[in-house]
Amino acid sequence: MIKLKQRFTLAIAAALLGLAGCASPGGTSFFDDAAVTMRVKKAIYNEPSLKVMNIGVTTEDGVVDLTGTVKSKAERSKATAVAVKVEGVKKVKNDLKVE
Repeated sequence: MIKLKQRFTLAIAAALLGLAGCASPGGTSFFDDAAVTMRVKKAIYNEPSLKVMNIGVTTEDGVVDLTGTVKSKAERSKATAVAVKVEGVKKVKNDLKVE
């Protein structure tokens, strides 16, 4: 019984060390990026001057990518300005097209 407990403890310790080795210090997780994406979408939606629904938002490692179409250059610039202010955003890549 004691050997079984020791083996179980050893297996748990090895698994924890293995998982710790997979973590990247300074990097962001999928969940962090998903939260940033949602905050940027909410900020764009709540901005009165952005009366557009064709803006897509994705985030990878804190870099936000804006895609879709807007009606003017002013809306394109405003979308970037709004996204930059959101907590967790490191950089904004604006691929919005003006129609």
